[in-house]
This record gives sequence, C-alpha cells and structure tokens, in this order.
Amino acid sequence: MTGFTVALVLVVAAAVILRWRRPAWYWLAFGAVLAAVRVLVRYVSVMDACGLTVPPSRWRLALARMTNRTVPESRAPRILRVHPTRTGLVLRLKLRPGQDAFDVSAASDRLRHSFGMYGVTSRELRSGVVEVRMTGYDVLKRVQMPVKIDPAPMRVPVALREDGAVHYRDYRAVPHGLTLGATESGKSVYQRNLVAGLAPIDVALVGIDCKQGVELFPLARRFSALADNPDTALDLLDALVSHMEDVYQLIRAEQRITVNVPDAEIAADIWDLPDHLRPVPVVVLVDEVAELALFATKDEEKRRDRIITALVRLAQLGRAAGIYLEICGQRFGSELGKGITMLRAQLTGRTAHRVNDESSANMAFGDIAPDAVLAAIQIPTETPGIAVTGDSSGGWARIRAPHTSLRAAVNICNRHADRTPDLPVVAAFRPAVGSLAPASEPLTKAAPATA
Repeated sequence: MTGFTVALVLVVAAAVILRWRRPAWYWLAFGAVLAAVRVLVRYVSVMDACGLTVPPSRWRLALARMTNRTVPESRAPRILRVHPTRTGLVLRLKLRPGQDAFDVSAASDRLRHSFGMYGVTSRELRSGVVEVRMTGYDVLKRVQMPVKIDPAPMRVPVALREDGAVHYRDYRAVPHGLTLGATESGKSVYQRNLVAGLAPIDVALVGIDCKQGVELFPLARRFSALADNPDTALDLLDALVSHMEDVYQLIRAEQRITVNVPDAEIAADIWDLPDHLRPVPVVVLVDEVAELALFATKDEEKRRDRIITALVRLAQLGRAAGIYLEICGQRFGSELGKGITMLRAQLTGRTAHRVNDESSANMAFGDIAPDAVLAAIQIPTETPGIAVTGDSSGGWARIRAPHTSLRAAVNICNRHADRTPDLPVVAAFRPAVGSLAPASEPLTKAAPATA
C-alpha cells in the first residue's frame, strides 16, 4: 500500500508539473482522457441546460401513452464521433429535427464553462452535422506548430488558430491580403513567417520596403526584386503591370478557343497552362503601405496616384496572371487618399494585430465581419503576435504566429536562395548581395542590409 501511495503521489506531482510547465504534454498524457470522460458523462445534462435539446416527437409521445410508459425525455444531438487531438477534443454531432448549427454556435461559451474546457468553437460540416472543436489549454500562449502539415500548391502555414488548427495563407483561395498592426504588435514576425514559408516554394518574391529596407532587405537572397523608396517602388510596380500584361498575352495565345478544343484544355489563368509554359507566380510584399500613399508636394502627389493606381490594377487583374499582393501597414484608412478604399475592397484576406484605435479595426473587418472588430481592439499589449484573421465569408478567428527571429528567417532564405527565379522584367531591381555572413553573426531587426 505504501508503494501504491508513493506511485500515486508521483503521478499527481508529474501531472501538476506538466500542466504548469508543459500543458501540451499534460493534455496528451492526462487531460484528453479526463476531458473525454467529463464530456460524455455530462453531455445530456449540459445540452439540456444550454437549450440544445428538442422535445420528443409526437409518435413517441403517442407510443408512451398507448403503453402506459413515462413521458420520454427531450433528446440532445447525437454524438457521431469523439476524437482527441493534440490540443483538445473534436465532437461531431448529428442535429435533431428543428435544430440549427447557429444554436450550437450561440451556446459555445456556455458549453466551454459546462465542460471545463479552455475554448469551444463550432462549424457546420454539412446539413445536419456540426463539428465542435474544444481546446483543453491556451494553445496561443506558447505556439507550437505541428510537424505534420497538409501540403498544397501556393499554401503555406503561418500561424496557429485558437482552436488548435493550423492557419494557412492560401494564395489560390485568397489571392490578396491585408495585414494591419501597431508598432510591436507582432506584424513583422507574421511577415517573417510568411516569407520563410514561401522560401522553399517555386515562387518569385517581390518586396517594397520604404523603411530603407530594414525589414525585407536582410532576406534579399530569396527576393527577385526589392525597392526601398517610393520612386523605385513606382518603377517596380510599373514593371509588374507590364509583366501582368505579357502573361495575359501568353494565356490568350494558348487558349486556342475553337469548337474542337475540349473545355478542360481552355486556359483562363496560369494554372491552366502546361507546366513548361506556366510563368512563375509572383508574391508582392508591401511593408508599410502608408509610406507609398503619403505626399507633401505636387510631384509626390502625382507619384502617389500612379503607385495606388498600379496597386489597384494588380489587385483587380493580377490573380489570373499569378500575381498576389500582401499589403502590410500600421494603419489603412481613407485618410490615405483616393483609391485606398478601392484597393481595400480587392484585399480578400484580412489580418489585424493589436491596433491603436477602433477605426483601424473597422477598416480591416467593418465591411466583412463586424464581430471581429471588437476582438481586434481587445488584444492586450502584453501578448504580441496575437491577431484576428477573417475573409469575405464573414468567418474570423484568433491566431498567433510562432516567434521567428530575423536571424532564423535569414538562414531559411539563404538556404533556399537557389530557388530565386530570374524575372527579366524586374531584373533591374534585383538586390545586390554580398558574401554570406557567418551563421553565428547576430542580425538584429535594425541591422544594415548586408545579407
């Protein structure tokens, strides 16, 4: 008995230490089993308390009266599957007649308290089937990306969602994106993760960094073109517009639209072209877009109008030509001048880190997901990297990118420098790089662009 007591004490102590220091390990070792038992035991009573049950059908009531049995109880949604994950539990529920997926979504916060979970989210898989994802601990406190990633063309993992799922930046599904964030909000780390994820892919990276290149120029070995001032940015954008027109001419020449050509062989974008003819896709990263939109003189105003016009043209027409925009800034509002709201309307993906005012969050989500505005302005200062992401579908979620130092991002770009394609149309903007720096040499955020 003494040995059993000692073993029990050791197990409890290990569970307490793991829950404090390694919540993911605690969940896999103890938490998942305890939570599954708790959910299954409390399920019927919790669903009844949360208003997620339906009264018995008429035929069941009639049968009970005919057989002199007790009146049957209300029925909760039927559990189709309980699946533990590395961060929580996934319940697949079959709704009863008369229930709606919105009922489960509206009761998410009550389910979280009743089941003793950290977070609960739900989504409708198909008619009558709802997936409820429960997280057992704060997965955004210490972000650990899973080793197994679902690969797909032009899709890179950049962050972890609050429900434990991986947040992908899928350029085929969401061609253009807007990323907002105040100073020290984690926007630069998010951008580094994006570049690090794109580095191993066969894609051309084009950067515009008007902060004298302190953000993007250290990653220059993986960029096909870089601009560090508005004048160079204008010439670079004009070259990209010219490249877009050339790609459209190529697509048109390969369409061969006749009555003898099957529909599947008619090309409408670069992904319909044969591999040997397909141009390399281009991702344009703009750091601090306000520097492109501000002006002080008449000449700068003319330059600004041309820059915004080029960005709007790329956003409207660039998707089929394989040109994707990633616009970043501390603020993105109508006070930046004409054409800004038109540009925003073309940026389907929206990501907002901590912002300094509500109007900035409104510019990000006010037209697509008003509920996300409140979530964006409530991000605390002491948790940099937390962000709210959404798209035109109206759905949104809280995410956090894993911390990636500039040195780590530079090493990844240097490792994949051989994948940097040569685009003749932007060859004049190819950054000049020197010899590789030693791996042990520190490279801070404000270091000169020598890498």
